[in-house]
Amino acid sequence: MSKLADANPVIDRAPRLARVTRAAMGVAIGTTATGFDRHAEAQTAPDTQLAPVTAVGAVAHPTGGYQVTMPTIDKLTQPLLDTPQSISVQPRALLDDKGVTTLRDALRDVPGVSLQAGEGGQQGDNLSIRGFNAQNDFYLDGMHDFGSYYRDPFNLESVEVLKGPSSILFGRGSTGGIINQVSKQAQLDPVTTASVAFGTDGTKRTTFDMDRAIPGVTGAAIHLNGMIDDGGVAGQDYTKNRRFGLAPELAFGLGTDTRVKLSYFHQQSYDTPSYGLPWINGKPAPVNTSNFYGYSQSDYFRSNVDVGTIRVEHDFNDNVTVTNQLRYGSYQRSIAVTEPLITGYTASQDIVPATLPLSSTLVHQHVIALSSRETTLDNDTDVNLHFKTGPVSHDLVTGIEVSRQTSDPTRYVGTQATVSLLTPTTLSSSVYPLTVSSIAGNTANAYAVYATDTIKIGDKLQVIGGWRFDRYDSTYHQIVAPVAHVTRDDDMPSWRAAIVYKPVPNASVYASYGTSFDPSAEALSLTASTAAVAPEKSTNYEIGGKWDTLDSKLSLTTALYRLAMTNVRETSLVDPTTSILAGDYRVYGFEVGVTGHITPRLQIFAGYSYNDAEVVASPNINELGHQPPNAPKHTFSTFIEYKTPWYGIEVGGGVNLVSSRTASSLPVTGTTIIERAPGYTIGQLFAKAPINDHITAQVNITNISDETYYDGLHPGHIITGAARAALFTLNFKL
Repeated sequence: MSKLADANPVIDRAPRLARVTRAAMGVAIGTTATGFDRHAEAQTAPDTQLAPVTAVGAVAHPTGGYQVTMPTIDKLTQPLLDTPQSISVQPRALLDDKGVTTLRDALRDVPGVSLQAGEGGQQGDNLSIRGFNAQNDFYLDGMHDFGSYYRDPFNLESVEVLKGPSSILFGRGSTGGIINQVSKQAQLDPVTTASVAFGTDGTKRTTFDMDRAIPGVTGAAIHLNGMIDDGGVAGQDYTKNRRFGLAPELAFGLGTDTRVKLSYFHQQSYDTPSYGLPWINGKPAPVNTSNFYGYSQSDYFRSNVDVGTIRVEHDFNDNVTVTNQLRYGSYQRSIAVTEPLITGYTASQDIVPATLPLSSTLVHQHVIALSSRETTLDNDTDVNLHFKTGPVSHDLVTGIEVSRQTSDPTRYVGTQATVSLLTPTTLSSSVYPLTVSSIAGNTANAYAVYATDTIKIGDKLQVIGGWRFDRYDSTYHQIVAPVAHVTRDDDMPSWRAAIVYKPVPNASVYASYGTSFDPSAEALSLTASTAAVAPEKSTNYEIGGKWDTLDSKLSLTTALYRLAMTNVRETSLVDPTTSILAGDYRVYGFEVGVTGHITPRLQIFAGYSYNDAEVVASPNINELGHQPPNAPKHTFSTFIEYKTPWYGIEVGGGVNLVSSRTASSLPVTGTTIIERAPGYTIGQLFAKAPINDHITAQVNITNISDETYYDGLHPGHIITGAARAALFTLNFKL
């Protein structure tokens, strides 16, 4: 085990080393949601030397720091320094310092990521990566987490954002990238932490985190993590969020050749959502941003998520490790929400005559309602092999994946009433009548085989080649008129090729090529109009460089890329009830990132992304030359933390910038108007101080300038961001 203690990011690592280190250390290196380090040895003075890097597969970052050096995904065998792909990782320490209470709040600070509003039947977390929708590209510990719900980070050790097509790793989707949530895991070291938080936006939040070795059972441990959250949104009087979460795990064989982990994740919510403001003439309605156009006691969004996972890892020897992960997930949701629409004044939606005063303008209360249950049954088997052919070494990952996903939404329609734009009054307990409009079902069976080999030729050159073949069979049925039953089967290969050159051990330059595909039923959304449509296809060319400087305590990254999606699904101009493959989207982009310690007391997480996205082919000539939806050219974020020399006090803050973006690539029907939200810049501050050895106090202030900005875009409505708010937290460690 001495080799593990001396691990270095430029040293070759066999798969077995990754698993043994991950098990022996209990996976978690970092901090809990309470702000305390999960290991007793992490309690060090501010100028203590940073912790060494652990082996592949561990959540490796300096003690309590922002820098991460290793990915957690089993199919990625090399350090981030040598992985030919742009990857942004936010570890627990950063999530704690920012005081985030939702995954959306964490992701808004990732360059290249832009938040957007949920679609009519796809509520929950929704965003774009590099200009492409990634709502269905969420993963939990490397397996698809496709439910439509708002994710809470209470059980996360880190959040990984892999950018660019990743079908070689995950199959369908992942055009702009994917989000992988890394769960906290059981460890042998005892941990008991908790937090209590109160916010000026009405937030009341409690979390707890416990780890214990099981007496009398060698290598066995139990982990229990929980959360209760009840809060609102600053500046939005009627929006309420209520969540409860629990995540236990049992682990056996930690530190041995065979590890078994049994985990369960439960999160339920009962929210009163707001769909924000209507568009008027291509701009957000010029009204009080706190206006609410729904029914305060009738609008709701409920979700109930249950995910159970069994993970088994076995090291046959130093060079062969087999991992099998089996998961069953159930995602139940029910929603009735009011979308404010401006209609009826012309033949086009959102257009209001210039002669009509705002006081006379009416908003139609479009009711969106559905209930649904999605399920997933997924099994992924990976074999990690480390071997040599002559002077050349190989890190080969190969495996098979089998999954089955189902969805059975029932949709409803309600009476569309009207309300004044300036002074909406229907804020009582009015109940709108709902009638069934659709009862449908989707089933998708996926089968995949894959292999990726990292070939190391000497100390300076690596060649990576990967191939994956997916068969994606889907079925759709509709039992309310118009009755329909359609099927679609897609067989698609994916590729990745890359060259990594290391001029010095702590730096790399790379060139890579990768593909991805998006079938019609990717989001369990196959319909009669899309059943005949083949998958969309994407390619990515990327060159970049990575450099771990300042004694490898600061990571610098840069990338230049061209991302293109061909055969984009478009509505046929001949038959509007059908879809055709006729569009092309193209993105030229550039990205830089800085993460880690600038000095022993000062650390940073920052990045900038430029994306020039354009519709270059479309059957609708009005769409040509415009930006795809939610594809801002500029995104920038930075967050710094400074450990002062006084009494253990820490201070810091950050800035988040997003340039203007559109809600659609098409002008409003019959006009030349494109719905566009203005860009924004918002700032945040934080301070943290120990009260004693067991209690730390923390305050986070968000949107410090109290700027009015627009957070979620949709062609039908736009949601304003939260006003200035403060969150006060007490963290406890027993």
